[in-house]
Amino acid sequence: MPLLAQPLSALNRLLGRCAGLALLLLVFASAQSRADSVQGPYQRVELITATLLELIDEYRDDYESRSQAYFADLGELLDTHVDFTYIARGVMGPFYGRASEAQIERFIAVFRAGLIETYGRGLGSYNNQRIELLPHEAVDPEQRTVTVRQQIISEGTIYPLQYSMGKNRSSGEWQIINVIINGINLGKTFRSQFVQAANRNGGDIDAVIDGWATTTEE
Repeated sequence: MPLLAQPLSALNRLLGRCAGLALLLLVFASAQSRADSVQGPYQRVELITATLLELIDEYRDDYESRSQAYFADLGELLDTHVDFTYIARGVMGPFYGRASEAQIERFIAVFRAGLIETYGRGLGSYNNQRIELLPHEAVDPEQRTVTVRQQIISEGTIYPLQYSMGKNRSSGEWQIINVIINGINLGKTFRSQFVQAANRNGGDIDAVIDGWATTTEE
């Protein structure tokens, strides 16, 4: 298996065992009219979770015939609630500073497409697992980052989820900047994969992006 495929396939298998873990991305947010009324990161997580379940229910019975619309909806929601620029730059690690603007933009697009494809396909097997938001402290108005914790309870097993939320400096909205699922830090995992692939390819960033795109298409 290609190196870049490892985190995607391993996490996809984990999603298959407990599809509620797809909530980790929080990418399936509410309609913007509802989201606009949500101020804090904790309230946003709860609203996103509830709306994700609505989206799953909407596509459950005819996913195959409406898959294009399904992934289009996920992509639209991702763009609002995930800071892909921040995440992708972190994944590129030390190679971000060496990349051209065109390479950075291309990797952001490839990375985004891969997450939609990988985790979007895991939603169909969600089966009413219990989802809980864990106790938390009040958010200081000056805070720029907050950790939000949830847990999925499925057949007696608890799967912890931890979301790093960042406050966008331009819009003031809280967005996802990293996720830890069942002990797996996605940001660190993908960064390690990118750096290893870049080193293996002699620092050829285009080759790494090509490999990442190929992996997500398989």
